[in-house]
Amino acid sequence: MEISANAAVSAAVMQQQANTQEQVQVGMLKKAIDTQTNNALSLITALPQPVATANSTPVGSLGQNISTYA
Repeated sequence: MEISANAAVSAAVMQQQANTQEQVQVGMLKKAIDTQTNNALSLITALPQPVATANSTPVGSLGQNISTYA
């Protein structure tokens, strides 16, 4: 089986281009994931802190009684 020099060089160049494209795509994916992570962290830190009340029981009788005669 004889392979010409031009075909071998062409195949090597195409392989190198494919490797470069793959590296660029992986780099862009990592950058997109980092951006999404930073955005999610910003949203989480922007949430207001829950306010503590003087007593933890709800006001009124709503939600305090359960009817067991169903």
